[in-house]
Amino acid sequence: MSSSWGAGLPDDGCVFCAIARGREAASIVFEDEWVMAFMDLQPVNPGHVLVIPKSHAEGLEDLQHDVGMRLWAVAHGLGRALRRSGLRCEGVNLFLADGEAAFQEVFHVHLHVFPRFKGDPFRLEANWQVRERHQLDETATRVRGGIAALDDFPRPSD
Repeated sequence: MSSSWGAGLPDDGCVFCAIARGREAASIVFEDEWVMAFMDLQPVNPGHVLVIPKSHAEGLEDLQHDVGMRLWAVAHGLGRALRRSGLRCEGVNLFLADGEAAFQEVFHVHLHVFPRFKGDPFRLEANWQVRERHQLDETATRVRGGIAALDDFPRPSD
């Protein structure tokens, strides 16, 4: 998702931090103590909103768990709001790019929430091939190993 965010900021400036502090203009749709939501400068479709934490977090590794939960809760509500907004909205995407390899361009966590409709221009191209069960099981084992390495992963209640 190409972006012109931060074109006028110094090299070390974070445009989303500047927006959160009121130093850069944005069309804000929601704000509370932890997060802010505003219109994307280059929307996929009309109604494309970005939800950011107000405190700087470059990627998911840096995002505080409770702030991340708030980010997703607000995005969920915005997705529901888009369906009631009068904008063309037959579906909703939530999209978060974490890291350069995932096409993150502004290195401050941000969650895209945008309306979708049949024939709109947004596409994700991939190899959607069905995998063999043994491949899926091997991958699941590796993901469970990653979970075990986390101290703060949500665990089932006892």
